[in-house]
Amino acid sequence: MRMNFTRTARACCAATLCAMLGASGAAAEPLLTQGIGTSNCGRLAGDIKPGEGLTNPVNLMAYSWAQGYISAANIALVEADAKHVDMGQLDENRVLNLLLTFCKANPDKQPLGALNDYLRKTAKVRIKWEKGTIDWNQ
Repeated sequence: MRMNFTRTARACCAATLCAMLGASGAAAEPLLTQGIGTSNCGRLAGDIKPGEGLTNPVNLMAYSWAQGYISAANIALVEADAKHVDMGQLDENRVLNLLLTFCKANPDKQPLGALNDYLRKTAKVRIKWEKGTIDWNQ
């Protein structure tokens, strides 16, 4: 039986978020224990510091979260229309600045809005794909 793809995409996102939350361990900072995806931009904008790279724990978590989110979106895009976003374009500097710019302009929104905007606007790469070939429910 094949799993409903929307459920699969949501499960991938949830698994990625849970893994990142577990990786934060005993971090004292509430943002790290709460998670990036559930934070609001007003709070996140003050903690993202692109100049510090991935040595900053919030930057590392935001970058990892963004990679997981885009990866899950790519599964949905490929399954729906045999297209995906080239993640090779998303280095740490680009992702952190994308999040920071969006969050400064939209402090009342969540950072996933930045990634959804990026996914809507960026060029997609077409691949050869047979719809329905993702079957993790065996």
